[in-house]
Amino acid sequence: MAEYRGDQASGLRRLFSPEALRVITFAAGSEGVGKTATVANIAAAMARQGKEVLVLDENTTGNVSSVFGATAKHDLFHVINRDRRLSEVLVHVAPGVRVLPAARAVKKLGKLQCSQQEALLEALGSMEHPADVILVDASIDHPLGFSPLGLATQETVVVAAATGAAITEAYALIKKVSLGYSRRHFKILVNKVKAADDAEAIHANLAQLARQRGVARLDYVGHVPLDDALRHAAKLCQPVVAAYPESAAANALRAIAADMLHWPSAETESGGLEQFVQQLIHLSQRIDPVTIHAG
Repeated sequence: MAEYRGDQASGLRRLFSPEALRVITFAAGSEGVGKTATVANIAAAMARQGKEVLVLDENTTGNVSSVFGATAKHDLFHVINRDRRLSEVLVHVAPGVRVLPAARAVKKLGKLQCSQQEALLEALGSMEHPADVILVDASIDHPLGFSPLGLATQETVVVAAATGAAITEAYALIKKVSLGYSRRHFKILVNKVKAADDAEAIHANLAQLARQRGVARLDYVGHVPLDDALRHAAKLCQPVVAAYPESAAANALRAIAADMLHWPSAETESGGLEQFVQQLIHLSQRIDPVTIHAG
């Protein structure tokens, strides 16, 4: 078993070198804020900048694959149960972008048997091509109140649309996770906004409220303007950065993606992904849904 674990750790180190590992979760307090489309476009923009991007997708319908016009047929849970190979589950949606559907798997992480945990590590360690970035598209209706992936990742970006209801729900999510898990740092991306000044004002108000109430520090990621190109791209089943690369939304998303690539990576041990997966399993087994729902 020790030799087996060593082999898997070596495979995981080949997959994600500690110097390159960057893991970012995208969360939202409500539906309809454009979170999934934002993740898909940032992934596509990063890939066009020469990065290999892996998207861990917690959504069943309206998922990242569908933004690219692709269909996810299987789930990471099939791999954990050894019903499917990882290559059969991964969806190659664009050059440099792979989607790993994980809606079923993430709900079972806290109850995995040892053999299933080994299968998870084995599968990730056997992935052929290295990834530079992991983007997590977190479900808003996780049965435990918040995705364990969001707790295990280095950065959590909360996507909020420029409406009163969306802003209120975004703050409620931040407060819930902060109180439930002592997460004191989030980033804010304002979507579907008419002007940059409006987005900055939304962030400033949220940040001030969170700071005054001792909830969290909220950094500003940027904004994506309200742009008809996004709607037209959705009809074409393409990311806007591919379908309408000169649009205002595409320019904004490319800028955000480029900035994210310069965020500092967490200091990890040589087996960076192994540490991440083990922390993920550890957190999943210890999440108290009563605490987080009450928060």
